[in-house]
Amino acid sequence: MRIFLTGATGFIGSRIVPELLAAGHQVLGLTRSDSGAQALEQAGAQVHRGTLEDPATLRSGAEQADAVIHTAFDHDFSNFLANCEKDRVAITAMGEVLKGSNRPLLITSGTGLGSHADGSPATEDVYDNTHPNPRAASEQAGQALLQAGVHVDVMRLPQVHNPERQGLISPLVAISKEKGRVAYVGEGANRWPAGHVGDVALLYRLAIDHALNGGAPGSRWNAVGEEGISARAIAQVLGEGLGLPVVSLTPEEAPEHFGWMAMFAALDMPASSAITRATLGWNPKGPGLIEDLKAMDYQAAFAG
Repeated sequence: MRIFLTGATGFIGSRIVPELLAAGHQVLGLTRSDSGAQALEQAGAQVHRGTLEDPATLRSGAEQADAVIHTAFDHDFSNFLANCEKDRVAITAMGEVLKGSNRPLLITSGTGLGSHADGSPATEDVYDNTHPNPRAASEQAGQALLQAGVHVDVMRLPQVHNPERQGLISPLVAISKEKGRVAYVGEGANRWPAGHVGDVALLYRLAIDHALNGGAPGSRWNAVGEEGISARAIAQVLGEGLGLPVVSLTPEEAPEHFGWMAMFAALDMPASSAITRATLGWNPKGPGLIEDLKAMDYQAAFAG
């Protein structure tokens, strides 16, 4: 099958490309740059020029494909709300093209959208349409398309990591270096789920194959290798790597230290992938988050 992949040169997307090709698919990868086009061609993918800011280019890519995997997202978290709304527009544009067909659209969201009110780990069978996380815009767009007859599935991501990049933890490192200390809020008992980027890329391939082979529309998958690592444990490893003191902050002190990231710093976001593993036969094998954080070259990654 021919798969249109947005974010094809990104952290996750660039690892999805070889997974799809190895499974016998053709890949049409979205890129905005010459360097991205060259990387896609070298990987064995076809190139589609376009951007998230130009929905027409997204529609034309979807028109050429048997299925769509949407991983592209503007990761300027200081402008998170606007970027989530931009994702809503992008998903809607691609979904409109797929109406009246069985061609699946696999979109991307966050594990927090499956949170339980009692604080137990988020699960794939929960969808809160009124969730306060702005990333809810992505799933709201997907749900509207699903109700219009489009085969939409959702990949919910935790902190996706390797020794070079770790989701929200990467900007946390930059904040820590700027402030001269690594901080957590309160006791630091709040937890963040995690998944190794190689395992996550494999799961995208398993999920799109499931959809192409008759899987039920509206499926939601949690790309979770570890249900939850405490903020304090993360901070302690970062402190060792950066050679900085590790401190506890009160909720009132958090905004001054974390800036835009204060909205995430104290969230308890454990998540389960039990349904995903049982349904798709996914068995994550990559290193854990703490192991990757210990392996990171802090001097090289944050020099200057």
